[in-house]
Amino acid sequence: MKLYIKRLFRYFDFPLFFVYLMLILFGLVMIYSSSMAMAVGKYKYKPDHFYILQIRNLMVAIPAFLIGAFFPYKNYKRKGLMVAGIIAMFTLLILVHFIGYGESVGAQSWIKLSIGGSIQPSEIAKLVIIIYFASVFAKKYEAGTIDNINQSIAPPIGILVLAVGSIMLETDIGTSFIIVMAALSVLAASGIKKRTFLKMSGVVTVALIPVVIILYFAWDTVMTPGRQGRLLAFLNPFDYALGSGYQIANGYIAIGTGGLKGLGLGNSIQKMGYLPEPHTDVIMAVISEELGLLGVIIVIGGLGFIVLRALSIALHAKDPHARMLAAGIGSVIGIQTFVNLGGLTGLIPLTGVPLPFISYGGTSVILLSLALGILMNVSMFVKYEKSNRKGSAL
Repeated sequence: MKLYIKRLFRYFDFPLFFVYLMLILFGLVMIYSSSMAMAVGKYKYKPDHFYILQIRNLMVAIPAFLIGAFFPYKNYKRKGLMVAGIIAMFTLLILVHFIGYGESVGAQSWIKLSIGGSIQPSEIAKLVIIIYFASVFAKKYEAGTIDNINQSIAPPIGILVLAVGSIMLETDIGTSFIIVMAALSVLAASGIKKRTFLKMSGVVTVALIPVVIILYFAWDTVMTPGRQGRLLAFLNPFDYALGSGYQIANGYIAIGTGGLKGLGLGNSIQKMGYLPEPHTDVIMAVISEELGLLGVIIVIGGLGFIVLRALSIALHAKDPHARMLAAGIGSVIGIQTFVNLGGLTGLIPLTGVPLPFISYGGTSVILLSLALGILMNVSMFVKYEKSNRKGSAL
């Protein structure tokens, strides 16, 4: 084991690791800055309450990254591991409908733990679906059956539809969209023919129609006034600035106030009660207000680097399993960033999806860290294989 780690460490992707560290540390600073006034004024906590909690989250997230980095990605194709992951995912997705909480913030998506804290099953589902899809379609690629739609489609598409349908019934539309797009990204990277890919995409779309119909007819039951308001405020938040558009409108004000250089770290005005939960999905508004366009560029640049790195790893990977994992992980981070920033800037409705590695939250940063660790492991194996090919050529 020591020899394995020593050899693997030679190919460690230090730029990827440094950008990861930069993002989580930057996020930690901004969580403290954005949450201290709210912690004292709204919750009567100490100013560093959420900062300390996030440090605890990172104490789990960083080891999760290292586990992902040094656990061989090829092991994810083991049937026992895949089955265990799927069972755990569905158990949590079912439980959240009965014992979950979070309706006050728009979605019943969290389960409280008896040891303290909580978990968000939909965040776990993101990673499980990527690993499952990459593993299943890698096996089908190796068996030469990947373009046989009758053999390829039923189990993976069925699991995807059931998982996404369950999350949609939580009214967590943002996460549902991310998972579907990430799964399709894995398919696109699998080497599947375009015609087969379009057929599978169509099947997923058709299979999700019943869930959309249920949401439509249960609008008044499932879609609480707060959730309905979020969708209506998307069209013109300033028409609902004192109600459902309050958070979006104040996010716009924060972004506009920051300018190029910002008001300075800690000097945000909108975090003083105008943004209800400034340390979560709208944290970029505080970053923009305090650090200006330069702060925004740092965050988008870091996340963009990770996405492009994942794409590069996928393009250089000879192993289809490695290629699909890299594509899936990169797409989750990229799409989640788009959904978060798109909601904040009014391109799409605000969904409550956190900004990767920056927003406050335990399950999100831990699972994304594990995912990035898996990407690191894939990167190291790609470098190792490339080195071996060069050696053989010589």
